[in-house]
Formats: sequence, C-alpha cells, structure tokens
Amino acid sequence: MQANDPVRFSLIIPAHNEEELLPRLLETVEIARRRYHRGPEAVEVIVADNASTDGTAEVARDRECAVAPVTKRRIAAARNGGARIARGSVLCFVDADQRIHAETFNAIDDVLDSGRVIAGATGVRLERWSLGIAVTYAVLIPWVIALRMDTGVTFCTATDFHAIGGYNEARFFGEDVEFLWTLKRLGWRRGQRLARVTSAKAISSTRKFDRHGEWHYFTMLFRMLPAMFRSPEFFSETVRRYWYDDDH
Repeated sequence: MQANDPVRFSLIIPAHNEEELLPRLLETVEIARRRYHRGPEAVEVIVADNASTDGTAEVARDRECAVAPVTKRRIAAARNGGARIARGSVLCFVDADQRIHAETFNAIDDVLDSGRVIAGATGVRLERWSLGIAVTYAVLIPWVIALRMDTGVTFCTATDFHAIGGYNEARFFGEDVEFLWTLKRLGWRRGQRLARVTSAKAISSTRKFDRHGEWHYFTMLFRMLPAMFRSPEFFSETVRRYWYDDDH
C-alpha cells in the first residue's frame, strides 16, 4: 500500500453461486465500514467470484465491490485470487454465508496495534441452535480456545500473507486450518500469537446443518480427519458434496 493510499483493510469474500446470501453479508459489511474510525473509504470489499453460474458477480458490482474472477474451483484459490488485487495493509477473509459484527474493523485494529498478535479470527455465533448443533459447538470450542484457531473473519497483514504464500491451493478443504497454523508458527519466532477477537463475532449460517442433519458433523469428522494428514490434494465424494456442491 502506498503512503497516500487510504485503504487499511481489504475484506475478501470467496463466493460460488452466492447471489442469495451475499446481499445480507454486504449489508453488515457496509455498517461496519461506516463504524470504522478511519472512515468507510479505508475498507475495500473484494468478492472473489469462484466460477459462479448465477448473479454473484452482478450482486457484488451493484454493491460497488471489486470483483476478482477466479476460475480454479478451489476455495483456497478464491481466497488467494481476492488477495491478489487487494490494496489494504491488512487482509480479512469471510465466507459469503456469514454476517459480520458492526465493530469488526475497529476490534481487529485494536488487536493488531498491540504488536503482540500476528493474525487471528473473530469467531462466530450461529444463526440458530438445536441439541445437535449445541453438542457440536461444545465439542469444538475447547480445541478452538486451546489452539486460538477460530473461524469467522480471519485476518493477517498483507506482508505476512505473502510471506507464507497465502492459502495452500493444493488443498480442497482444510486450507483455513493450515493457513492459521502456518501463521502461528511464524508468530512463535517473533513472540507473537494468534488472537480470538470474540468481542466482534460474526454470525454464521447453519445451512450445512440444515442440509446434512443436526448431528452430521460427528460422522463427517471421523471420515475426514484422517484425510487432513494425507496428501493436500486428497479429494473424495464426501469432499465434493460437503464443500463443493453445498455452497449455493
């Protein structure tokens, strides 16, 4: 970012066929931009259109977002494609089916300004609850707290993003976990840590629970966890159905 460039944050939204849910995310983004203490012009919004066949790109342009067309159909490639055109000194990533907190950019700024944090995420609240969802959340949250590796709006500086090579495009899934783990190791060498900015949690949709069932995560986890330790290019019918047929 040039000295005269006012952009502080680049918010990157990977999106494949998200014309239905993208508008509600962008409404919350606009509120957070207006609440940002440096002014809305300090936040640019980039929609990484990952080979959509619907009106995703048109929705983004109508809302005055930058659009980064990405033809390689992998979530990591979409994230990296958005980052390639980003001008901000801080890169943020959020999924198109989420909604962000009004104080997102102020809260991330405060954490990064401490100098003790290399990267992090805001965490999420879920848009609805059930017994199955609550048990899933209860099982996962101790690991999130222990590792400080959360979801929601993920952030790091552009310098550190490029230093680690961005997201691993060989992976069809789990690229977000690997990304934060790599940043965590980089931070160890500097005496920095990952942060959970829970004062600005995003709201996440529960559409995967809606489609796959309230308890699906437990059976899927046992099938997919071993695959995280195989070749990054591991692909299966489960991966296709869960991550690549289910995002619209």
